[in-house]
Amino acid sequence: MALAARSRLMPSEIRPLGANGMQRLISTAAICAFLCASNVASQSQSCLPSGRPSGGPQTETATHGTNPLQSGVAFFRLLQRKSLVFPDLATDSGVLGSWQKFELAANNSASLSTIGTSAIASAFGQATNIPAGYGQEGEGFAKRLGAHMARAASANLFGTFLIASMMREDPRFYVQKDLTFKESLKYAAVRVAFTRSDSGYRVVNFAGLLGPLAGEALANVYYPDGSRGVSSTFIRYASDIGWTFGGNLLRQYWPNINRKLRLVPTTPQPRP
Repeated sequence: MALAARSRLMPSEIRPLGANGMQRLISTAAICAFLCASNVASQSQSCLPSGRPSGGPQTETATHGTNPLQSGVAFFRLLQRKSLVFPDLATDSGVLGSWQKFELAANNSASLSTIGTSAIASAFGQATNIPAGYGQEGEGFAKRLGAHMARAASANLFGTFLIASMMREDPRFYVQKDLTFKESLKYAAVRVAFTRSDSGYRVVNFAGLLGPLAGEALANVYYPDGSRGVSSTFIRYASDIGWTFGGNLLRQYWPNINRKLRLVPTTPQPRP
């Protein structure tokens, strides 16, 4: 594992939208964002080495002559492929191109971990009536769930794809073996701030830090009155960082949990 070999990372107002209006806005924004981003990814894909062998499931190239997002059917198939629990767990140490980072962003946005986290956060928001502008009952929960899913998709689009591509960062999570629980806690915390570069060196995790912030800034477009502005943006951002830390800790133990519970087929971890 290149990362473990070099360093162990131990340390003006907008009126509230109705349910139908908000669902249309979120759906349209998400689809348009991914379609626009796919155009950038397809252009940068032409710069990738053509003879490089595939390094594993996450380094498969989509060079079949046509863009997989040219049709709606291919688009939704892309979202569903490899979107199990944690698609961003590294299964090899090969370099991801811009297109693979876009695919990873799409898979992360539709993964079981994202859906589960959004459902839990939405249930908590429903119980505490936050944001209050969404109301209660089924309609309120649907708005909260849609908003959480949209925030996750935005964070992945900005962070996992755009920023990671520009800064040449590897957005995947590399599991460290044989760590104590205390060491795992420290690794999960430090991994929030630092990550691996495409060349295998330890770098500041701009994708993981700035991606969620950009997603929360965009969320001000569809969040209700009283839940927008600088203060609300950074409150949500702090929550995102907390969820990231918890997710990192769970990712660190996920291979063992999955192996014991036999939840989904296991994938070989990258060799050191």
